[in-house]
Amino acid sequence: MKKTTKKSSPSKAFLLVVFFILIAGAFFMQMEKKGIEKYEKELPPVVAKEEIKKEIIPTLDVALYDKKMHQLANNPVVVVSTSSATSTPPKKLLWPVKTVYPNYGALLPFNRIVAYYGNFYSKQMGALGEYPEDVMIKMLLAEVKKWQIADSSTPVIPAIHYIASTAQVSPGKENKYTLQMPFSEIDKSLELAKKVNGIVFLDLQIGKSDLMLEVEEIGKYLALPQVHLGIDPEFAMKDGSRPGTRIGTVDAKEINQVAELLAKIVRDNNLPPKILIIHRFTEAMVTNYQDIRPLPEVQIVIEMDGWGTPELKKATYEHVIYEEPVQFSGFKLFYKNDVRLPGSRMLTPEEILKLQPIPSYIQYQ
Repeated sequence: MKKTTKKSSPSKAFLLVVFFILIAGAFFMQMEKKGIEKYEKELPPVVAKEEIKKEIIPTLDVALYDKKMHQLANNPVVVVSTSSATSTPPKKLLWPVKTVYPNYGALLPFNRIVAYYGNFYSKQMGALGEYPEDVMIKMLLAEVKKWQIADSSTPVIPAIHYIASTAQVSPGKENKYTLQMPFSEIDKSLELAKKVNGIVFLDLQIGKSDLMLEVEEIGKYLALPQVHLGIDPEFAMKDGSRPGTRIGTVDAKEINQVAELLAKIVRDNNLPPKILIIHRFTEAMVTNYQDIRPLPEVQIVIEMDGWGTPELKKATYEHVIYEEPVQFSGFKLFYKNDVRLPGSRMLTPEEILKLQPIPSYIQYQ
């Protein structure tokens, strides 16, 4: 028969040690829990609840936008006459144009842009190629200062408006009657814009080429936030004529296609809205203007591109800008052509600010 043995019981001292260890553990666990709860209370609710904090996306100040657009419209104050005599009916007010609001980050109508235009290879095409760089920069900044003084309520942004594709009298290898500038020359325009703390417009003289193709050729530059686009219908020769022999034309459908492409570039690269400049000094240069559709990603400026006496320029502006509204307006000044005729002169910023609508984009050639 197997002998059984009595198991030894833990000593009282050992049991007391275990008891105090358990009590201490519970105490510290409770303190840790209270500490975590206190920490969570001090954190924003989103963090305390372990939710992903959503990024706050800034939005357009619609009230300020509307206010600036009404200021640019420059509509006259209508005085109601108490006279019983028949008065002339007031002019129909076409501005501001009711279009889609732009995305946040839009430059217009919150700023005015003052640009120098031209091509680095040519002294005949504008200020960019006519003057040495240091002289040209001083001239541009002097014009910017004049505009800032003339309208202190609107910040002025300098711009380099570079002709990236120039119309040609000869067909060239591809029979397009246009010549795209080397990327090294376009790079110079970007570097120049940096020196004046400004932006860039790349301008296209289409010739007999395809507009969308020409835009796509400079796509990598349009993907940059500081680069915008200009189109010159004067040299878009749909009828097969050689550039320079007659005035060309583009249609609203083509402009909308370009705007859609720019909008896609904006969305794909998370950019602020682009500006699309359309040159114009005759009605036929832009057909079906009423079908042009500005987009949240693309602001459209129709620029009065004609030269001549102040009276002629104002009349042209009335006809191709005021009477055919799109979204924003621009005005071009020529250092040489505007003073070509005897007694003629360039309009001053103060005079241009009296136009209806007031231009948001000013270009010097």
